[in-house]
Amino acid sequence: MRQELQSLPKGLAEDVARNLVMVAKLIDEDPEQAYGYSRVALRLASRVAAVREAAGFAAYATQKYSEALADFRAARRMTGSVELWPVMADCERGLGRPERALAMAGEAEVQKLDKAGQVEMRLVAAGARRDMEQLDAAIVTLQSPELASNSVQPWTARLRYAYADALLAAGREGEAREWFAKALEADKDGSTDASDRLAELDGVDFVDAMDLGFEEQGNDVAAADAGGDRDADVDATDDDHADGDSTGPDADSRDAS
Repeated sequence: MRQELQSLPKGLAEDVARNLVMVAKLIDEDPEQAYGYSRVALRLASRVAAVREAAGFAAYATQKYSEALADFRAARRMTGSVELWPVMADCERGLGRPERALAMAGEAEVQKLDKAGQVEMRLVAAGARRDMEQLDAAIVTLQSPELASNSVQPWTARLRYAYADALLAAGREGEAREWFAKALEADKDGSTDASDRLAELDGVDFVDAMDLGFEEQGNDVAAADAGGDRDADVDATDDDHADGDSTGPDADSRDAS
């Protein structure tokens, strides 16, 4: 990206770089704000492939699939690279055109992708099958050497998770549970919610520790209030007894004497 920006005047390159840094920083935690920064970079340097790619991912993260697809296509024309092919196909899914995504899965470009890209394309194709309510076809699409392999790669958790989810959608709960467990084993960075899905299948309910803490604190306050009320009742009773002592039998005897 730095090399591509060298084609711009220095001041302009720095402005574009600052906006791209903000896109990268915010795209997960605040996609809308990242999208805003990407639009600024795009206005400044729309003919830089790295800018079009960053703008495409920011639009994709905010589900602006038409804009994302246009930016990805532009980046691909500029670089000649096929690495954006899977995400372009997923944009077609987002636009409600799963049949186009499936057509892209059968194009020659897929054979030019690296292993990670081919796995990503398989995930997109399976998703397109599910969009078309072809659950059995989606399951078959995900069955691959990468799925069967015991080695853990960056894509392993997501591939196993997608397979488990497809099995569950098809009513094959036992198999789904097995593959959610396998996805969890491979999910070292928490990229999926496989643990939650397993717990759901096992009927386990999680309690938020913070909520539990507030509940216990509330119980303590209630107990303290109740204890205070009891203390107040005791004090009031003691006062009554103190008043009664001045008019009781012993007092009368003292008056009589």
